[in-house]
Amino acid sequence: MLVADDNDDIRDLLSARLELRGFDVITAPDGKAALDAALEHLPDVIVLDWVMPVIQGHELCVKLKTDPLTQGIPVMMLTARGEEEDRLLGMDLGADAYMVKPFDIDELEQTLRRLLDDAAGGGPTNDLYQLLL
Repeated sequence: MLVADDNDDIRDLLSARLELRGFDVITAPDGKAALDAALEHLPDVIVLDWVMPVIQGHELCVKLKTDPLTQGIPVMMLTARGEEEDRLLGMDLGADAYMVKPFDIDELEQTLRRLLDDAAGGGPTNDLYQLLL
């Protein structure tokens, strides 16, 4: 997993908490470092802050989703931008999930595991979802 956030405290907290929950985490302090890390490591899932130096998270999401090498990697936007228009824009730009800070670590973990399961071909397992198909 790649976690990209320009705030050292948030990045370190996320990394530590997710590692305790069994995730292997690499981190990046800005969008350029995140792009380089994504291309080098091809992580299973990427968590991006929206506002970062060098390359903004939403711009990075577009780059990742249009590159054949990384387009299949699930991307979660984890940001303080919580307005409906921001959420919709994030999803329109290719984010697979969108969560607003402050966040609940249990909800974050559940969302990340769902993204990983979906990417592995497991798909949604929610019975209601199956009824809607």
